[in-house]
This record gives sequence, structure tokens and C-alpha cells, in this order.
Amino acid sequence: MNKQQNWKHNFFTIWAGQAVSLITSAILQMAIIWYLTEKTGSAMVLSMATLVGFLPQALGGPVIGVLVDRWNRKTVMVLADVVVAAAAAVLTLIAFYTELPVWVIMIVLFIRSIGSAFHSTALNAATPLIVPAEQLAKCAGYTQTVQSVSYIISPAAAAFLYSVWDLNAVVAIDIIGAAIAIMAVLLVKIPGPVARESAAGSGFVKELREGYDALKQHKGLIALLWIGGLFIFAFMPINALFPLMTMDYFGGTMKEASAAEIVFAVGMLAGGILLGRWGGFKNRSLTIMAAIFVMGIALFTAGVLPADGFIAFLACCTIMGFSGPFYNGVQVALFQERIEPAYLGRVFGLFGSVMALAMPLGLIIGGMVADQIGVNGWFMLSGVMMFATAALCQFIPSIRKLDQLRQPDHGEDGHSG
Repeated sequence: MNKQQNWKHNFFTIWAGQAVSLITSAILQMAIIWYLTEKTGSAMVLSMATLVGFLPQALGGPVIGVLVDRWNRKTVMVLADVVVAAAAAVLTLIAFYTELPVWVIMIVLFIRSIGSAFHSTALNAATPLIVPAEQLAKCAGYTQTVQSVSYIISPAAAAFLYSVWDLNAVVAIDIIGAAIAIMAVLLVKIPGPVARESAAGSGFVKELREGYDALKQHKGLIALLWIGGLFIFAFMPINALFPLMTMDYFGGTMKEASAAEIVFAVGMLAGGILLGRWGGFKNRSLTIMAAIFVMGIALFTAGVLPADGFIAFLACCTIMGFSGPFYNGVQVALFQERIEPAYLGRVFGLFGSVMALAMPLGLIIGGMVADQIGVNGWFMLSGVMMFATAALCQFIPSIRKLDQLRQPDHGEDGHSG
């Protein structure tokens, strides 16, 4: 009963702290990009900075998942924020004595990425211990809303702060944001998942296998995991190709390129708010299929627009952003509902690895294909891939049946609240 009575207070306390930290971290991340651009002007350096951002999750996701399930999730979240803030503080310390070397920035970005991977895995695994199962999709919508706000605010805020202050001041803001997130987590009681007989102490490989076995019991979720990989493969190149689409195909400037990014984030914000209020269709798999299909319509339409159709392209970008939370948020909620909390760290570690590995694959292949058929051609092809992915969901019985069985609400004792 305690969780049912207090879940809103607990969730929104953590959510508020994470909102501040996410925004300040996004601002610092953009400021570092500005710094690297100004100091090196190298596309390779910027690519490396992006690579180290997802490498820990891609290669270490399963390891992180096992450790999250072994340890207290509240402690993991606090320590992860401490590591992220400490890594930023190192930048400040070094900058006081000398100009920041690029290799130092790369190491700091890598360490921050490890901290973020631990934090996101622990937060996803802890959420169903706080939030009733029927509210998980709505809470995922609120999380998507915060991410959207950070996408909207961070580029402009980073550009402004970096122009009036040095990088150290932006680092200080991020450290303050991490401190607020830590205090928010410390204020909340996060119950532990039900301990299993063969859990921590049974051997790392065995624990990893247990997490996979827990996922194997839900064929629909395994299918959804690989559907997610296909989705990321098709969509990730779009993020990188937005500026080229605007400037090369539509003949725009940086102003128009920024407008496309902003309306995408505004659409994502609107989608996150609606998901938070509504929660999506009662049939979760239908919500996911509809979101992928709508994304496909927007991408395909953008790809077949004439070169003077930039205004219509902005509308497509808004729809792309709007559909995103209904796919990402509901997908995460399904994993949280159906997998026992004792295994969620390992499952989300694996989930993060599949997504992170699909990113560079999509970027490399998408870039090569776009060079051959044009940027607009890749948008159109991505739309076709989205249609195929949505159809695949419809033709996989285990995905269609995902909502026929619901995992009970997990409290401290493992029973419904």
C-alpha cells in the first residue's frame, strides 16, 4: 500500500532532479562540442567525441546490467552522478593550469558516458519498484518530455553560455545539476527487488545467463528488442543527415537547419506530454506499431518532397518527433511491466547494448547509401524500412499478444501494492 500512496511523490522527486541534471549535462555536452569545434575544426575529432559517448553502453551494457542487479540501485544512481560530476570537475582543474588537451576531453567524456550508462540502467530498473505497473507508460512519457526539453534548450543555452563564459563556468553548472539530482535520489526510498536464490554471488556468467533467461520467457519482448535495433538502424542516420537535408537538398542555411532540429524537439515534447497524460492505447503493441508507422509516413513524405518543399519538411520533422515517445516510452514501459525487477538491470543492459551497437552500423551504412542515392533518398528509404518494421510487428504473434498477460505490480515483497 505504501508504494501506491507515495509513488507520485517518489517518482516526481527523482524526475525533477533528473530533469535538472539532464539539461545541465546536455548543455555541457554541447559546450564541449563547441570547444572542440573551435580548437580543432576536425570532423574526425567530433566523430570520436560522439563515439566515446555510446561505446561504454554498446560494449559494456551486459556487464553494467549484472552489477546494477547485484548492487543497491539507489546507491548506483548516486555514485554514477558523483562520477559524472567528478569527471567534469577534472576538466575545470586541468583548465586552470593549461589549455585542455583533446585526449583529456575524450577520457572525461568516456568516464561520463560510463557513469551515464550505469545511471540510466539503474533508473530504468528502479522505476517499476516505485511506480505502479499501470502508470509506467505515462511516467515514460514524462521522461521523454524532459529529454525533449533538453534537446530544445541545450544548443542555444550552450552557445550563449560558451560565448559569455569559459568552459569552466558551464562545467560548474553541470556539477550543480548533478548535486541536485543526487539530493533528489537521497530523498526517496527505493525498495529492493525480490532476491532470487541464484542471484548475486552465483558467478558473473551465470547471473548474465539468468537475465537472458528471464527475457527468454517473454518471446514478444525478445522480438521487440530486435525490432528496436531495426528502428535505430533506420533512424540514427536521419539525426546526422538533418543538416545536409536542409542545406544541400532544400538549399537552406544554418538558420533553417536549426529550425528543423527545433521543430523535431517540439514535436517530441508534445508527444511526451500527451503520452504522460494519456498513456497510449490500452493495447501497448498497437501503440508501438502505430508510432513506427507514423514515423514511416513522415520520413517517406520528407524524402519525396520537391526541393522547394521546406515548409512541408518542417511539418514532417514535427511528426517524426511527435511519434518518437509513443515508440520509445511504451517500449521501455513494456519491459518494466513484464520483467521481474530482480532481472531488470541485466535486461536493460542488454537492451542498451543492442541499441548502441545499431547506432554506428546505421550511421555508417546510411552515410554510404545517402552518398549514392542522395540524402532525400535515404529519408524515403528509411520511411520504407519503418513501414516494413511496423508490418513485421503485426506479423509476429508474440508482439501482438504482448498485452494479453500483464506482469503484477512489484513492491518490496513482490506482491501487488
